[in-house]
Amino acid sequence: MAETLKKGSRVTGAARDKLAADLKKKYDSGASIRALAEETGRSYGFVHRMLSESGVTLRGRGGATRGKKASAAG
Repeated sequence: MAETLKKGSRVTGAARDKLAADLKKKYDSGASIRALAEETGRSYGFVHRMLSESGVTLRGRGGATRGKKASAAG
């Protein structure tokens, strides 16, 4: 994925749409915002905003829980 986006450079147009789609796909498959931020060299806030803009339903804190213990009804 890592096109040659300069760290902190403004991402616009088609490149932004592509990045948003990539982030959405990875987030939906379980990657955390923090992991995506690290992978792309962008800030947590940037990744969070991109996901929000692309219509992702963000998970609550704690991410993809692996069901170690059954949570008391929620």
